[in-house]
Amino acid sequence: MHTAVTRQIPATLSASSHALLVLDTHQGAVTRFRRCVATSSKKANISQKPKFTFRANTSRRNPPYSTQIDSVAPTASTSHVPLFPHPYTFHIGASWAGKPAAADSMIKVPFPPDSIIGKWRDTTLSWPKLSGSKDAGEDFFFIQEFSEGVAFGVADGVGGWVDSGVDPSLFSQALMYHAHRYARNAWAGEPEVDPTLDYEEREQIEGWEMTPIECLDLAYGGVLRERFVNAGSSTACLVTLNASSGLLRSANLGDSGFSIIRSSNVIYKQPVQTHFFNCPKQLTKMPSGSRKRFTRACVDSPREAETYQTRLRDGDVVIAYTDGLADNVFPSEMSTICSLVARSGGSEDEQVQAMADRIVDYARKCMKNKTRVSPFEREAARQGIFFQGGKPDDVTVVVALVKETS
Repeated sequence: MHTAVTRQIPATLSASSHALLVLDTHQGAVTRFRRCVATSSKKANISQKPKFTFRANTSRRNPPYSTQIDSVAPTASTSHVPLFPHPYTFHIGASWAGKPAAADSMIKVPFPPDSIIGKWRDTTLSWPKLSGSKDAGEDFFFIQEFSEGVAFGVADGVGGWVDSGVDPSLFSQALMYHAHRYARNAWAGEPEVDPTLDYEEREQIEGWEMTPIECLDLAYGGVLRERFVNAGSSTACLVTLNASSGLLRSANLGDSGFSIIRSSNVIYKQPVQTHFFNCPKQLTKMPSGSRKRFTRACVDSPREAETYQTRLRDGDVVIAYTDGLADNVFPSEMSTICSLVARSGGSEDEQVQAMADRIVDYARKCMKNKTRVSPFEREAARQGIFFQGGKPDDVTVVVALVKETS
């Protein structure tokens, strides 16, 4: 997490004096996205968990600017049968954990539990998990099936807003909620049309193709219109996976990111976007009538997000994460953890959840280790700043395992 206002960086950093502050808590979720015929689950060495699929969104009449606001809870019994068979299946797991934070440094003014975002937040955090607090802290995430694929993302609320009396979790939760909301009504690629349909029937095919950067832009607009979010900032990383083509597309703003692992090798790692060391690019909502107080605040546009796309293969693992992971765990260590889990057996659903859980558990251990050289320590040294060991922070991870079904 980070501060919203730029500050002088000291020559020495401690776990509590970094320029971008954070406080968080998070842990676990798993869901399966079947784009073809479901396969049977084998017995696993990993403990069995309930499986979830998202209820299909059959309404496609909402354009990108729609103001419809609703949410879909995951159900254990419903699944979406696509119009055409698709060659890719995506198995999704998620895990999260927050760093310990002093009670007097935390400001909690959450969305009311009976509000739309409050209900969606609680539904998201009620998914199966191995351990950890139910409180999401200042990070948040979303996983949403949409036509022809799945979208997911992570957001890292900027903890520095605590100094201004703002709950940093509101911005990241609202951003992920609106990303989920817009993704529900979109397609990962060109809308599929059955050529045997009559013209009038083809015209009834609803929805539109939406890229991650378009989703981020729309979600940010949704946050700016949220009356309950008075101010705040967040980094964001959004990813979409196309079940027809295997195409991954992404949009990343700040120092959250994602990596792609193929055959135990990290073939791609999202570069970070920063204004300077430990001050990432971030989406921001300023308090109304208070711009003079925040003349040095970081206010970046969704259109500044870096975009990327590539074709995925069978067995690829995609890991989206907040900086609590990247600052403490090297990419090669993520790859090793995924390889060890894959060798342990179990269904794809169980494996991908175990990958997420074990990556987060390892990150938490690394945060507490002051003798091990961390990625954050190395980067600080390159900037001429002394920092030793792990960097305590919240960490959120979403893992996708790609399987080709034909």
